[in-house]
Order: sequence, then C-alpha cells, then structure tokens
Amino acid sequence: MDLAYSDEEEEFRGRLREWLAATLPTLPPRPDPLDWPARRAYDCGWQRRLYDAGYADVHWDASPTQRLIFLEETELAGAPYVGANFVGLLHAGPTIAAEGTPEQRDRWLPPVLRGDEVWCQGFSEPDAGSDLASLRTRAVRDGDEYVVSGQKIWTSHAEVADWCELLVRTDAGPGVSKHRGISWLAMPMDAPGVTVRPLRTLAGSTEFAEMFLDEVRVPVGNRVGDENDGWRVTMVTLSFERGTAFVGEVVACRRLLGELARTARENGTWDDPALRRRLGRLSAEFQALWRLTQANVSEAQATGGVPGAGGSVFKLHYSHARQELYEAAAGVLGPDALDLGHDWTLDRLSSLSYTIAAGTSQIQRNIVAERILGLPKGR
Repeated sequence: MDLAYSDEEEEFRGRLREWLAATLPTLPPRPDPLDWPARRAYDCGWQRRLYDAGYADVHWDASPTQRLIFLEETELAGAPYVGANFVGLLHAGPTIAAEGTPEQRDRWLPPVLRGDEVWCQGFSEPDAGSDLASLRTRAVRDGDEYVVSGQKIWTSHAEVADWCELLVRTDAGPGVSKHRGISWLAMPMDAPGVTVRPLRTLAGSTEFAEMFLDEVRVPVGNRVGDENDGWRVTMVTLSFERGTAFVGEVVACRRLLGELARTARENGTWDDPALRRRLGRLSAEFQALWRLTQANVSEAQATGGVPGAGGSVFKLHYSHARQELYEAAAGVLGPDALDLGHDWTLDRLSSLSYTIAAGTSQIQRNIVAERILGLPKGR
C-alpha cells in the first residue's frame, strides 16, 4: 500500500487546480435544485467543459489515484457535482468500460463523456431492494430482442435519462439460483412501453422514480456481459459505487465540520463540552475515512482498477458517520434545525437514506463478514 503521491500525480493536481480557478468564475448561476430539466442542462454543460479541457474521462480511463485527486480538488474548489450524470459517469460508464465489447464502449461511452446522454439506474424493485437478487422483472428472448416486463423503483434520474442500466431475469427456471439467470441490459428510455412516475423524497426532491415496463423491446446487442451473468457484472457496478463514488462527499463532510465549528463559536453552542467532543470525534472519523479511501484506491490501482470489498467497509462506516454529522449540525442550529429552507436541514433529511442507498448497512456487514473475514454464509 502506497499512500504517497508521485511527482506526476502532483503535477496533475496542480494543473487541475489552476484550471478550476480560471473556469469556475465563468459558470452560469446554478438552477433551482427541484427543476430537473434545468439541472440536466447545467450538469451536462459542466461535463462538456470537463470534456473540452481533457478531464472528462477521469472516472474510468485515468488511474484510481488520479480519480481520487480529481474528486478531492473539484470538491475543495466548490465545482459542480456530477448531478444528473451520476449514473452514467460513476456506475454504467465504468461498468461498460470494464465489461463491454469494443463496439459497446464506442457507442455509449463518448456521449456520456461529452455530457450528451444521461443514464439512470434500474436495479431495485418493490420486493427486491436490499435483496437485489430476488428481482422479478422478466426479459424473454424473441429473436434478436428481449421483451421486458416488470417494475422498478428508486430509479435514480429516470425523469431526465436517455438510457437505463437495467437488471432483468433471463432465466427463472426451476432449480436456478436467484443469483443466476440475471442479465445487465442498456435500455433506451424512449422505447415504447416505458412509463416513469417521479417519487418525492422526504426532503422534497424528485431525483428518484418508479418505472413500469410493459413488453419493452431491447436489442440483444444491448446486453453487457453474457446472458445470465448479470450478477457478476452488477458486482462490478456496485464496486465502483461503493469504492469511489462517495469520495467527493467525504471531502464535503470534512469542510462542513469546519463550518459547524465556526457557527458554534458564533451562536454560543461551542460552550457545550459535549458538542466539542462530538465534533472532535467526527473530525477524527472523517480523517480515518479519507485514509481508508486512499487505501482502497491504492488496492484498486494494484489490482486492475476495480475497487474491492474494502468499499463495503467504507460505505458502512461513512453512511453512519454522515448521519451523525448532520445530527451534530442540528445541535448547532438548535430550533433552526426545523427550518426546511436551511441546507443543513435538507441534507440531514437526505442523510437518512444513506444507510439504505447503494446497499443497506446489513448488506455491507454481510459482505465484510463473508469476503473479508471469511465467515460462512447464512442460510
């Protein structure tokens, strides 16, 4: 494990920092966070600037360490987040880069990098969330097409997406393990039979939707990986999600800790020794999470670029630390913590989903127990 940066990596950091300093002041005002068509245009515009400057492919063509530096520097500079491009850049794109054919990579990756096409994630179902392998959406082969019927839920960014990374069951025969018989498809969102209904979250946002699929025809050539091998391909997707997708958020949480301390000194809550101890402990925890991130990236760089099971250790601890961070923020705000117009209040509500999203804490504990500690699987 090597947590030090090379001269080449430091040169990349300096060049990126200089470009951010020159570019960010020229960006247009950020749109209303609830206006998703406007947010798509803004997020794709930012991605196009990254593409023109040569930074667009950092999420899968650059080394894991360069990816870490990119996420750290963009967050520190206050640059726009990936936003509507979250699934395309951090889930579907890296998966296609790792598992797709040359033709599939040529078709789907350049539009994602240029900010021309947006992807959504069609994994969870009403009865298959944490137990993802229990999904029931069926895909029946009909010549050169699959005919897909079923329902997805918590479909991230379906309301503005051009494509969906879709998990379907292609073999439900007797005796087939639920982890087998799954395939990974790229489904066009404008295909006949696709119906999207936005879902409103506790914080009032609508970045999730439920999606109904009624005999949607998807070309067999849109399957990434072999038929019935979708579970293995999905593990590659989830490795990226848990391994590096939250790196920028750790940087943001460390910055928020400083803002909490400053606000506490201004409003007098700093006099509470329990609050000071809590903020001190959280500072140490996020410092440890950053070192864990660097360790996971070092491991990924040494083993071919795909994050390993250490991403589950990170995801498990990060989601709980983030929730405690915003509980501390509520303590600093006092009665103002009920003000829905305050960013910290909305982020506190949003943090409640982190122990569910990207695999629940129970799922992460199972992965740690089985793949890292070598404990036997439960029945």
